Amino acid sequence: MGRSGRVALPLLKNNCFMRFKVTGLLVFLLIVNTALSQNKAEQMRRTDKDSFSVILLSDPQNYIKYDYNQPIFELMTAWIKDNIDSLAVRAVLCTGDLVDQNECLVQPHPRFGNIPSIKQWQAVSHAFERIDNEVPYIISTGNHDYGYLRAENSMTRFPEFFPVTRNSCWDDCLVSVCNNRNGVPTLENSAYEFNSETWGKLLLIALEFAPGDSALEWAKELAASEKYLHHKVIVMTHSYLNAAGRRIEKESYLITPANYGQQVWEKLVYPSSNIFMVICGHYAKPTEKMKDNVGFSIDKNQHGKKVFQMMFNAQALGGGMSGNGGDGWLRILEFMPDGKTIQVRTYSPLFGFSPTTKEYAWRRESYDEFKIVIDN
Repeated sequence: MGRSGRVALPLLKNNCFMRFKVTGLLVFLLIVNTALSQNKAEQMRRTDKDSFSVILLSDPQNYIKYDYNQPIFELMTAWIKDNIDSLAVRAVLCTGDLVDQNECLVQPHPRFGNIPSIKQWQAVSHAFERIDNEVPYIISTGNHDYGYLRAENSMTRFPEFFPVTRNSCWDDCLVSVCNNRNGVPTLENSAYEFNSETWGKLLLIALEFAPGDSALEWAKELAASEKYLHHKVIVMTHSYLNAAGRRIEKESYLITPANYGQQVWEKLVYPSSNIFMVICGHYAKPTEKMKDNVGFSIDKNQHGKKVFQMMFNAQALGGGMSGNGGDGWLRILEFMPDGKTIQVRTYSPLFGFSPTTKEYAWRRESYDEFKIVIDN
């Protein structure tokens, strides 16, 4: 082979290499530009740039009792993590019934799930791991979180799976705990303080299912104490209000001691001067209608101030009590910068996840989307 042949070969390699580099760079830039120009299926935004949000999760039990439903609840907590900044999420609330059975050692009847209790607890704990050390989440235990099937006694695995040490975000806001029915201080009865330039100081008190008198007295004394008397106080407990907006007076569970909605109102909420909201879950009807699974009521306490009482429990939507667990519905409570208005919106990350279904991701009925304006 002559000199020209020996020279042509490396020139050919260099030309190909240069073309490869240029082409590769163009492809890379095209990919980056495409990625930057694409939006998520549903971009979350606050209605006001100076507001902050609290996310409300209804009873998870029907997501958790079937292993094939669990990814929906995991999607919900993953969505929360992804939107902490965009929605300025200060806290996540969950109304309880984390599992369908607290202590069933064998797989229950198919209507009640397809996995035993320990796997249900492991699954719901895993879902909340996504927001551990990211945001404070606050849970009020439900009747299904006690006893064997549903609140036959005070035994619960909740303190085992949700110890006070698991989420570092509690370090800055957890201010008080009260003993549970077994005389042990746990997060079953717990209080959290949040400060805001626009709303001042907020105190959120979570109570065990059908709280006993000692828990109610602890909450009452805490809210009335000199330290918290001028805070705006929210109480969350599992069983309180039904879909008609009436407080529950009596239920047939064997767990003792126990106070239900009307008793909680009389012993704690009505006498208090600074409790302005009560949030609950529990009540559900498998009708596929959201209006049968939400409730709202406004009553005045003994000081003449309005108390807003809200029940939200989507667990029967998406196919009833043996359906998909609730279609991914959650509520965004946006605390507006005027310090007195809360914008309530109902949203499903499950529907919002895909452009095909995002048109169904927001519920617009008057009981799904409304404003709460509190007395100052």
